[in-house]
Parts: sequence; C-alpha cells; structure tokens
Amino acid sequence: MAFLSSRRRRSRLALELDDQELGKLLKSLLATTRTGTIATTDLCVAQISRLLERDPGDWDRRAHRMGVLADFLAGSHLPRSWATREPRSADALMLHAWSEVARARAQGGLDDAAGVIDSCLRAAELAPQDPTPWVVVLGAARLERWEQPQVFGVWNEVLARDRWNREAYLNMLGYLTPQEAGSRIQVLEFVDALCARMPANMPCAATELTAQVFQYHSVLDRGGFEALVARNHWSQAMAAQALDRVAHTWVQPGFLRHARALADLNILAYALMAADRRHEARAAFEALGGIATPWPWQAGGDALTEFEQAQRRAAAGA
Repeated sequence: MAFLSSRRRRSRLALELDDQELGKLLKSLLATTRTGTIATTDLCVAQISRLLERDPGDWDRRAHRMGVLADFLAGSHLPRSWATREPRSADALMLHAWSEVARARAQGGLDDAAGVIDSCLRAAELAPQDPTPWVVVLGAARLERWEQPQVFGVWNEVLARDRWNREAYLNMLGYLTPQEAGSRIQVLEFVDALCARMPANMPCAATELTAQVFQYHSVLDRGGFEALVARNHWSQAMAAQALDRVAHTWVQPGFLRHARALADLNILAYALMAADRRHEARAAFEALGGIATPWPWQAGGDALTEFEQAQRRAAAGA
C-alpha cells in the first residue's frame, strides 16, 4: 500500500512542524553548541535574534518560534546569558522567561517566579504591542496557581493585543480544568463562548477539540472499567459534534494557515482514531505528511510509535 510505505518512512517528531527556517535554526544551534568554542553564545544569540526579528507583527508565528526555542533551550544557560547581556532586548527577556516556564513544567515549579514575571513585564514595556510577554505570564500563573481574578486580568492583556492567540487560549483551557484551578463547568462555558464568536480557521481553533481530548484522558486516567470503555466518550454528543465540526474542513489544503496547524492536525488524527473514525483519520494523516507531535500521542506511550501505529491502522481500516 503506497500510503503506508511512504508515510512510515517519513514519520518523525518535528518540534518546528513545517517551519523550515526554525528547523534550520534548531539544527544549527545543536551543531554550534557542540563546537565548544568561546564564541558559542554569541553565534547562537545572533542566529536566534535574526529569526525572531523576521515577520514583525505576526504574533502567531513569533509565539510558535519563541515557544519551540524555549522548550529546546530549557536546559541551557543561553537564554539567561542573553537576557543578562542584553537587558533591553524584549526578545531576550521573553525567551529567558519562557525557557524558565518550560523548565518548570518538567520540574514541577518555578525556581524564581518573581524573576520570570519581572522579565515578562520589562519585555512588555519594551514591546507594548506584543502579546507574547503576557502569554508567558499566563504560563507562569498556571504554575504558581494564581487566583482567577489575577489570571483573567493577564488574559485580557493578551486579548487586547491578539484576539485569537492560540497559546493563550490553550493556557486558559488548562488553567480552568478541574486538575488546576477550575471545574468542568468552567471549561464548558469557556469553550462555548469561544465557539460562538470565533471564525473557524483561527489559530485557537483547536481549543474545543483539545478540551475533549483532556476529558478523554481524564477518563483513561481513572483506570479500571471506565478506561476500558473510554472510547464511548467520542460517541457522546459534545465530543462527536466537536469532531464533526472540523474533521472535513481542517484537512482541506490551505484551510488552517496558522503556525501550529500541523499540531492541530495531530490532535484531530488522534481524536478520530480514538473515536474509531478511521476513514476520516486517514485524511488527517495524509495532510500531516508524517510529521508527529509529542502530545497527544505520548499519552499512550512513545509518541512516534503511537503515531505510526495509528497511521497504519487508519490506512488498513480505510
């Protein structure tokens, strides 16, 4: 089967998704840091700065690049070094703060929450139109379990600058879950309010489907009989309707144009396979072209293995 053989060869985890310039930078950073030269930091900073200076005003693309770099450099001294050496660089301050948030997600808490917030606020002063500093504050607020009035204040700062900011909506969704500071009712109200006014192809389009995957995972996490019948989640009206709304539009060429469109298509392929809608999932895998993301596949084990197994089942069951 041509689909099966070609996609299996090309399947890979790609932090950059289809952002070729970002992918080249990640490879270059890896090669540069291996040299061990005195000028390593200068070279890396110059490369990062050049990329982040491109596409000014494209907040969606900048957030994607900044977030990927923050995750990639979370264990590195480079973001802190850059921010220390260039305290008037908004990009340096944001990357440092976001890398600290990324490190804290793995460790379970921020080492210096006040310092991270201060870096974000200074970046916001230097780049008042950029929503990214406030997005990073949202990430820190989740880790620090801020009260809802404070978090919604930060949320409003993001929306004032970028109405459909993907990262901000997903942060708020996570914050409002019962596992953090909210409830199932608050999640439903948040998603309903978004769906009532959001154009169908905005960067935050995957918020509703992400909420359904969160709910599905919460059922799986209970174990026992509930986990065995967790697939029933996708036959319930709200979950089925969430899939119905996007299954045929997202896979159309050019429908999703935001920077993390392939991440959203991974969510769609995962949810369709969980719902045993294999024919529709096949179209999502074809649109992905073998590019996998760690989440949500890693919920079942090794992300790339889970992705490839689901891809094979979609091909065989179509």
